[in-house]
Amino acid sequence: MTGKDIIKITFNLVIVYLIGGLILSFVYAKAAPQIYKNNEEAEKKALKELMPDADSVEKIGEWEPHEKHANYFVAKKGGQVIGYVVQSFGKGYSSFINTLIAVDTNFTVQKIKVLAHGETPGLGDGIEEDWFQAQFKGKTLDHLKVIKGETKDDIQAISGATISSRAVTEDAVKNGVAFLIKTIKGGGTANVQPQHS
Repeated sequence: MTGKDIIKITFNLVIVYLIGGLILSFVYAKAAPQIYKNNEEAEKKALKELMPDADSVEKIGEWEPHEKHANYFVAKKGGQVIGYVVQSFGKGYSSFINTLIAVDTNFTVQKIKVLAHGETPGLGDGIEEDWFQAQFKGKTLDHLKVIKGETKDDIQAISGATISSRAVTEDAVKNGVAFLIKTIKGGGTANVQPQHS
């Protein structure tokens, strides 16, 4: 192979990479707004599921668990605050687990919903199962810990997926609830005003 051949091959590869890059940029530019809209719709639906009695669930702020952008919300019924929802992330076995946590005005967990994760299929993805998520109802900050084996007071680990169980329980949910307690109690619930964006 001559030097001329190498230059020709290199030039062709550069052209192919440039064209490929332009195509990917174009596709991303067209798809990004739809992806954003779909994520927004999924979040609204999840908020309604977490706070079904609320007339409104409004964003009141942002925070950054694990340097990830997350929001928190106030839920109202008839103008009265009935609870809060916080988005949080837990560091799992193979992903950050995006979780929404609903609490009442005493900061007792009412419900959680795992929005997204990349945990191992057949093991860690058990965090999506109803039986696992149902355990969180009625739990206070002191009882957000994972136990291997049966427990009524705390959270039972998913068999073979203790890391994922802990990521949701002791990282995402516990830190989210602790954040709400510190933020809302620190600022006073009467002073909570929705942020419109």
